Amino acid sequence: MDTSAGRLALGSLGPLHWLAIALAVVTGVVHLVLGVDFLPHPMGAAFLIAAVGFFGGVALVLVGYRRRLLYLLGVPFTAGQVVLWYLLNRPAGVADLSGAEAVDKVAQLLLIAALTVLYARDR
Repeated sequence: MDTSAGRLALGSLGPLHWLAIALAVVTGVVHLVLGVDFLPHPMGAAFLIAAVGFFGGVALVLVGYRRRLLYLLGVPFTAGQVVLWYLLNRPAGVADLSGAEAVDKVAQLLLIAALTVLYARDR
């Protein structure tokens, strides 16, 4: 695993890694767009911080920095996003979700599953 600053460690990434990266980018973009839309409200800052977390995690995985720890930390970080969204929105059903919310929540749930598998597999 290459942990040198500025060097990408792409050779050790498999299909599940790339899926997790794509899912993290999707939810990061959703949070970035929402963050900009919500500014200057404090929720805008919260969305932007979440976006930085997702993009930062992707960057660290791409350079090969302590991936197993990133998988472990990514699960509660992403799950926390789902829980906070639910507590703030209290949707009664799928019909209550906007298109962006549906895409984001599906991406996040799949990301949690992918990170869990990567963590268990990367010993």
